[in-house]
Amino acid sequence: MQIAFVGMGEAGSAIVRGWGPARAGNVRAYDVKSDDPATAAEIAQRCAALGIRNCLTLAEAVEGADLVFCTVTADRAVTAARAAAPEIGQGTVWLDLNSCAPSSKGVSADVIEGAGGRYVDVAVMAPVHPKLNMVPCLISGPHAAEMAPVLEALPMTVRVIAGPVGASSSIKMIRSVMVKGLEALTAECVLAAVAAGVEDEVLGSLAKSHPGTEWPRQAAYNFERSIVHGERRASEMEEVAKTLEDLGLYADMTAGTIRWQRRLARSGVPAPAAPPEEGPVTVAQALLAMIRRTES
Repeated sequence: MQIAFVGMGEAGSAIVRGWGPARAGNVRAYDVKSDDPATAAEIAQRCAALGIRNCLTLAEAVEGADLVFCTVTADRAVTAARAAAPEIGQGTVWLDLNSCAPSSKGVSADVIEGAGGRYVDVAVMAPVHPKLNMVPCLISGPHAAEMAPVLEALPMTVRVIAGPVGASSSIKMIRSVMVKGLEALTAECVLAAVAAGVEDEVLGSLAKSHPGTEWPRQAAYNFERSIVHGERRASEMEEVAKTLEDLGLYADMTAGTIRWQRRLARSGVPAPAAPPEEGPVTVAQALLAMIRRTES
């Protein structure tokens, strides 16, 4: 089985790393960063470390592939499908792992199916580390049931969600309102508490009213996720907003989450250790200093 990856960032490299050398010989990858001399070496080194073939064009990567994993960023998912469609073979399976609104997945599906490919909506439901290729995934669409045993044999952890393309992504998008929103709320709450000098009281009160959560540790973890991955999370949350709007609902909280995720990602403040070994106060103080400096 010939496998191609379109996008060789965190998700793609984690899945390949989990499969190990036995599968790597049949894997090739193309990343748009290869088009830029400033980042081409980064992708070449990553592919070499994984033992997979680094392709310099999208056409080279997908030619003759049985499975194509699309692991780009949410804002480039439809673009990637449109670019690859003329190059894929009849029956090629396009596995769209990107965090996109169901309507965006529908656009990509129409493009791939129109070119003779088979499209599968894949929703990655947890961080790819530490589980790598075994991260839980939901799959949906007309080819999902057929492809489930194929993906399990790679191996991967998949569960079929009944329904059309977009059914899996609806679950992920709507869940992200809460998951990524809590990260944004953490930043707003803890930064305000530190700015007012009442962080111990606030975190202590949260521990009493919401027992079972180690709030200082959780806050530090949330800071780490947003600082390191906030740019990608913001793009995902734009697709979440689209999901809500497609449902005829407001996306007010999601709009705030988008702003906070980008603000934290672009702060220039070093992320705390993951898992966090210290509380969030030091990070909050650095973020406050950066925000005040930027706005002054």
